[in-house]
Amino acid sequence: MTGVRVLVGTRKGAFTLTSDGARRDWAIEGPHFAGWQVYHMAGSPADPNRIYAAPSTDWSGQIIQRSDDGGKTWTTVSNDFAYATPTTDHLWYDGTPRPWEFKRIWHLEPSRTDPDTVYAGGEDAALYITKDGGQTWTELTALREHPSGSTWQPGAGGLCLHTIILDAADPNRIYVAISAAGAFRSDDGGASWLPINKGLRSGEIPDQDAETGHCVHRIAQHPSRPETLYMQKHWDVMRTDDAGGQWREVSGNLPTDFGFPIAVHAHEPETIYVVPITSDLMHFPPEGQLRVYRSRTGGDEWEPLTSGLPQSHCYVNILRDAMAVDTLDDCGIYFGTTGGQVYCSPDGGDTWTAIARDLPAVLSVEVQTLP
Repeated sequence: MTGVRVLVGTRKGAFTLTSDGARRDWAIEGPHFAGWQVYHMAGSPADPNRIYAAPSTDWSGQIIQRSDDGGKTWTTVSNDFAYATPTTDHLWYDGTPRPWEFKRIWHLEPSRTDPDTVYAGGEDAALYITKDGGQTWTELTALREHPSGSTWQPGAGGLCLHTIILDAADPNRIYVAISAAGAFRSDDGGASWLPINKGLRSGEIPDQDAETGHCVHRIAQHPSRPETLYMQKHWDVMRTDDAGGQWREVSGNLPTDFGFPIAVHAHEPETIYVVPITSDLMHFPPEGQLRVYRSRTGGDEWEPLTSGLPQSHCYVNILRDAMAVDTLDDCGIYFGTTGGQVYCSPDGGDTWTAIARDLPAVLSVEVQTLP
């Protein structure tokens, strides 16, 4: 029977959760890299046994770990990111110039076809690629050398490149999102970049038509609808149907349109999920009720999903990379919280069960559907 493997990155190590297709009973392994912050883990679509992880500490820096046996054993494949610092500075929180730095890797995105090729998003705002299974990394310098680069400022979490989407229909098309610069698209494999932020509105920016500067929290795409992207922004849920040419707000009847993650159902490109939190200052669910919201219409009309989720005195957050879906016939939805819970819904969000509790604060959740 087909199974699933959930990859969980936390502030104190990484965990793998596995189950069969019923998704009722779960085996938990870990912590791997105990004591290390694991901002992201990702499995190769081309080889389910190939998994990459990005542990880091303030003392030891950033390393890349690789498993070739589905997470049973791990090897350090790299601890060095070669990057070309742009000649210009970028702006700091107070608007003063600051040199570019390397701090950590926020996101790993393996190639759809080659298990040795992986993209990585870093802080400060860099995009890297490896073609040898993580041993050596090269920066795709055109992104930070974009003419707008000198105006980019960090969001509250840092100047992080946190989202990478490799287009399912066009191997040369890549989308990235940077907090707080905005979303960008490359149509030539990363050799050049186009800001795709028209229609975004952010009260923190004096010029609402500025090419960049928006604090994008996450973008998502369904492989069957590559021109349509969904975005959770620092306030507002947005949608584009022309590959980022123009965005429109689809927050509709959400109780608050502030949040971090956004995900798309595996088989229904108009079904999307968000987790609203109270505000940019109060990172917890409104009224202490943990609710995932689902839209079956691509936005505007939303329904709360609460069955199995705590509906009183719940004050956790769900971070931008902490929601994922599997590709089983009954699509499973997963998310992790800063309180250390990992929830699974095996029925598209109708009912939820905590499949792990009392983990360290969850930073990321990814899912592999296993043959």
